[in-house]
Amino acid sequence: MNAATDNRNVIDYYKYWNEDAIKASLDKVRFNFIVAIENFDKDFNISTTIRNCNAFTGKEVWILGRRRWDRRGAVGTHHYEHLRFGESIEDVIDEHPGYRVVVFENYDNAQDIREYDWNEKTIMVFGQESIGVTEKALSLADDVVYIPQFGSTRSLNVGVASGIAMYSYVEKFGNYESSLSS
Repeated sequence: MNAATDNRNVIDYYKYWNEDAIKASLDKVRFNFIVAIENFDKDFNISTTIRNCNAFTGKEVWILGRRRWDRRGAVGTHHYEHLRFGESIEDVIDEHPGYRVVVFENYDNAQDIREYDWNEKTIMVFGQESIGVTEKALSLADDVVYIPQFGSTRSLNVGVASGIAMYSYVEKFGNYESSLSS
């Protein structure tokens, strides 16, 4: 494959690289956040969340519950990410001691993301459409964070919320001069 015939959704820098080489290159610049998305009812936003994790170079994505998900929205980015599977948030926490567990939910006493002070070692937890995060995730959270909205809808979808959360994290720890896409 060469750059002229490579139709994958990758930046020009990676146009001729194989999947393993792209993943290894990204491993050198990944941020120290983990994404965990609960998949107990529907899998509507998992692919967008994985794509967001690729865009913001997170360390891993955990799919909790059902292993099955619709890959179309990931547009191939799942090939460049470290995907892990577990039964619940406890599996992620057990693998990453010392990480701060941050659940995203519209919840009483949740912290506004605009004022949230990120810990470099963070597990971001996202739930499902309509049902949010599990009670187990809420009970194990170090922090519960919400994203303010100003329209008539009750909540953002998980794919959008995850992108905003990852961007907020990268705003604190990012080094834009070393970005491959600049």
